[in-house]
Amino acid sequence: MLKKFRQSMKKMFRELLVYHNRSLEFRAKIITLMIASDTNMNECEEKILNETAHKIYSDDSERAEILIDTVKEYFIKIKTKNGLDFDHLIVLVQREARENRRFCNKIDIDMLMPFIACHEDEDEKIFIRRIIDFLEELKKEYGTI
Repeated sequence: MLKKFRQSMKKMFRELLVYHNRSLEFRAKIITLMIASDTNMNECEEKILNETAHKIYSDDSERAEILIDTVKEYFIKIKTKNGLDFDHLIVLVQREARENRRFCNKIDIDMLMPFIACHEDEDEKIFIRRIIDFLEELKKEYGTI
């Protein structure tokens, strides 16, 4: 019960309580782009989300859980059309990459590629590859070396 309470408090006050919150949210937006290409989050995507979050924050499982919760929060906002849609999320990612060039280093294409395998429909796979191509271009254009 205490753990659940702490998680809900961190979710509510994430901006104040989480160290480097903007970096975590940028990563969450990128992962959400991979998941939100269709209207449902399937088991494969959820499994890869968990694996990816724990790879990114291998030394901090609590931070990995916050990343997972943030991705799910963005996904629900898109799904329910609650102030965010897929196109707006793309614009946000592009704007944040342009304004904070160091965020582009957080785009790890190798960690995003497994999301392609979660879709059986060839059109969905092509769409996700285009998103990955878009992210690669952002990284090339705005990334720092």
